[in-house]
Amino acid sequence: MMETSGDVRRQQVMLWVVAVGFFMQTLDSTIVNTALPAMARSLGESPLRMQSVIIAYSLTMAVIIPASGWLADRFGTRRIFQLAIVLFVLGSLLCAYAPTLDFLVASRVVQGLGGAMLLPVGRLSVLRTFPRQAFLKAMSFVAIPGMLGPLIGPTLGGWLTEALSWHWIFLINVPVGVAGVLATLRFMPDHRMHDVGRFDVSGYLWLVIAMLTLSFALDGLAGLGFEHATVLMLLIASMAALTAYVLHAVRHPRPLFSLRMFRIHTFSVGLLGNLFARIGSGAMPFMIVLTLQVGLGYSPMQAGMMMLPVTAAGMLSKRIATGVIERYGYRRVLVANTVMVGLMMASFALVSPGLPIAVLLCQLAVFGALNSVQFTAMNTVTLKDLGGTSASGGNSLLSMVQMLSMSLAVTSAGALLATFHRAVEARGGGSSLQAFHATFICVGLITCASAWIFMQLRQDKARPARQVERETRETAEAAEV
Repeated sequence: MMETSGDVRRQQVMLWVVAVGFFMQTLDSTIVNTALPAMARSLGESPLRMQSVIIAYSLTMAVIIPASGWLADRFGTRRIFQLAIVLFVLGSLLCAYAPTLDFLVASRVVQGLGGAMLLPVGRLSVLRTFPRQAFLKAMSFVAIPGMLGPLIGPTLGGWLTEALSWHWIFLINVPVGVAGVLATLRFMPDHRMHDVGRFDVSGYLWLVIAMLTLSFALDGLAGLGFEHATVLMLLIASMAALTAYVLHAVRHPRPLFSLRMFRIHTFSVGLLGNLFARIGSGAMPFMIVLTLQVGLGYSPMQAGMMMLPVTAAGMLSKRIATGVIERYGYRRVLVANTVMVGLMMASFALVSPGLPIAVLLCQLAVFGALNSVQFTAMNTVTLKDLGGTSASGGNSLLSMVQMLSMSLAVTSAGALLATFHRAVEARGGGSSLQAFHATFICVGLITCASAWIFMQLRQDKARPARQVERETRETAEAAEV
């Protein structure tokens, strides 16, 4: 059946709607960082206690992502995508008018509910609208705004905070969201599955309990003020819930995530590597902007501008990732690059008022380039050997782990920062930079240690550049890089 010009136009507009939704979701993952000190002053809080604003958003996304595909199959892609935009805009409005930190955190949860469904449901709609030969081109178009979000997020957040107020980093989502809802009604097809099976509620709840208790345990001593016994019980509960899921998945005919995927060596190693390596790298956007503003006295706009070398170098380095992997193989690249990323993180312990600005810019650019190669290689090695029915489940599980690791990264960095800050005060006071320096060293060492996971990969066989390029290109659209 031949497509009409009207059908082509509807497909083009739908791609723009999905792309803008992806842009909003990735933008709000980074735009908040530079505004945290201003938020703290407005709400009467310490800047070192503001990590919960980031954790609430990323942890909510990690919790909701596994259910997003089933919801779209059951209720239709158009309805769920529209609901996602409405929740995202509602959460943004609530964030803008938050009078307290607790209210702001709760509002970020609402925003995360919508953000968690924007990319997976949008990607599913594109998959079911475009034929296979056009899917890669369509997803490449959708992915471009998603890469621009982290690029302009810190700078835009700093400018809005300084020129207007931090409330506007949330209010700018409102007109875009309203236009997105109207465009979704008219241009997005309503794909749904008529034979969708029952959702694995029990398995889902076990995973949610495991993620929530682990996150609360890590943040318990610093942000929430839990006693040591409470933290220990939360850690035990997290391990128990994860064990319960494994036992459940063995018996269930259609578990949320099949354990058979873990028989694929590259997937199991890549997934664990993603989880632990990202605990260090995911903390850096939060740590860098706080260091610049709290430790060095930068303005929000200046701190946002300083993040440009990270994202710009990261985008440029994606071009060389394929050639590096082709020449040295995934195992060598990931082991060496993980150690280099960790060492670059630790090098930020040298940041001080006397450090030349050129040196700091070089540090940021090198870190961004290495971190980009890391993400590309980790995502590709995780998904490259999946096929058939395991591809969708593996991609969803990877997306969940990525968001969970971002939450754990900020949680861990916040806990370390609070611990070292108390230690500095206990010694009779001193510069807050000392606490930041110690935290940078710790997250760098954690990242270096995660290189051991990638050592478990088998040595790669030589493969042509075209094959490596195809793997990295396809998984770039399948995973958040």
